Amino acid sequence: MDHEIDVLVLGGAGVDTIVHVPELPVPFADSHMIRPGIVTRAGQSGDFVALATSALGLRTHHLDLLGDDPEGDLVRALHRDRAVPLTAVHQPLGTKRAVNLVGPDGRRTSLYDATRSADSDRLPETLVRDLAASARHAHVVIAQPCAHALPLLRETGVTISTDLHDWNGADPYHETFAHQADLVFLSAAALDDPQRTMRSIAERGRARVVVATAGADGAYLLADGEPAHVPAARPPAPVVDSNGAGDAFAAAFLHAWLNGEPPRRCALHGTVAGAYACTVPATRADSIGLTELRAGVAEQERLRGR
Repeated sequence: MDHEIDVLVLGGAGVDTIVHVPELPVPFADSHMIRPGIVTRAGQSGDFVALATSALGLRTHHLDLLGDDPEGDLVRALHRDRAVPLTAVHQPLGTKRAVNLVGPDGRRTSLYDATRSADSDRLPETLVRDLAASARHAHVVIAQPCAHALPLLRETGVTISTDLHDWNGADPYHETFAHQADLVFLSAAALDDPQRTMRSIAERGRARVVVATAGADGAYLLADGEPAHVPAARPPAPVVDSNGAGDAFAAAFLHAWLNGEPPRRCALHGTVAGAYACTVPATRADSIGLTELRAGVAEQERLRGR
């Protein structure tokens, strides 16, 4: 079957305000002088995945709710400037926004505005079906209202991935996404035993591949029941910010996966892209290109004796 879209990204469109802080947690004080300043820019998880897959040559389409507000205008402009098709469904509550506190070591804490969504939010069923029918793959962000779109995606036969981010392995909200996806990404940051959580996802859901990213420790991989560990790639420049590293990992993994690479090599692509993302300041929404990704993978394979 011919497809017009390689990756359909659902959800995760929004705006972040980046605030650099002296340390995390932020020391209590009446005030702090902030340098290099406070910057508001378009780009949340779905935006980052859509931009990253597009930068790697995958035909990408992004679908989400957006408000008719300045934040929505920033998101529309970002997609227009990067030539990433965006279908924006009107959100009367406004565009999603967050404040990211970024420490000197690149770690961050995100504060999400919970007033920009409602439990009753839905993506139009016909729109979801039509876009999914044209897509090879759908990547679903764990944002409202994407959970309700999962059964529609499943009916079309499209493969599905999701990113559970820093799930603790217990919060029931994430389970709907974890158990409906064919490919599950998550961070190991809040997990005592990543392999146990990964096996639970595979046993209770339909995932053939589960990946837990672990920062400087690389990534844990569970593919068709077989566990593996993929070391972290060496960043090509100093690490300045971890924002978007997981999204970059997922996008590069998907690029390799959709091109028929085995899961372990897909994870290698992910570590290279994730390391690159850590060298990009949070105030920018830049993604690794295909040439740089291939060079980085080749360098990692050389260093590992392949």
